[in-house]
Amino acid sequence: MPVGTVLITGASRGIGLEFVRQYAADGWSVIACCRSPDKADDLKSLATKSDDVEVVALDVADHAAIDALARRLDGRAIDVLINNAGISGRRPQDFGSLDYADWQQVMETNLLAPVHMAEAFVDHVARGEHRLIANLSSVLGSIAHASGRQYLYRTSKAALNMAVKCMAEDLGPRGIRVVAFHPGHVRTDMGGASAPVVPTDSVRGMRAIMARIDDGMSGGFFNYDGSQLPW
Repeated sequence: MPVGTVLITGASRGIGLEFVRQYAADGWSVIACCRSPDKADDLKSLATKSDDVEVVALDVADHAAIDALARRLDGRAIDVLINNAGISGRRPQDFGSLDYADWQQVMETNLLAPVHMAEAFVDHVARGEHRLIANLSSVLGSIAHASGRQYLYRTSKAALNMAVKCMAEDLGPRGIRVVAFHPGHVRTDMGGASAPVVPTDSVRGMRAIMARIDDGMSGGFFNYDGSQLPW
């Protein structure tokens, strides 16, 4: 995939930070969004080493902030929008002890935020050459793989998957492709130190898929290893 401009949410650590690292290394212009740039030491270190990395403060649960950033970047082409920011919610998430306020927050971050990002930046993406919106989902959101528990996280990702299908249909006429990814069980703060997949391999795999996405793949749900996942 030729170089361009990529906007990444949740860019301060884990998978998001690795996206920044790899895209910057390949010469892309990177708009790296995170909630608290002042605390994002690893991200700031990357930015000091590369003029192509722009660190932007953005809380994706703040809808006004999303709209403000879209206005600030008005007229700028964004080739790839990566909705990476997400939360798992507090545990346990077992039937009979569910925290509905926390559930609402998880849905706000994992579902409403990526859809709002797509709406706010659709014109920016349409101006780009690659015109791709990639959303970090999870196999835990696959109804075919559901096994109970983890209600908050599972339902938020299942809902995101449906939104991806809807957006793929609605944005297809504008030449924009929309996909969902399962990044694997990744060794991050969320995934835990014993997770089998390292961020480098997860991101490299997802980027390889992004590089070959065509209209027929839009609306798909893909594992980081390239295989297609059931809804």
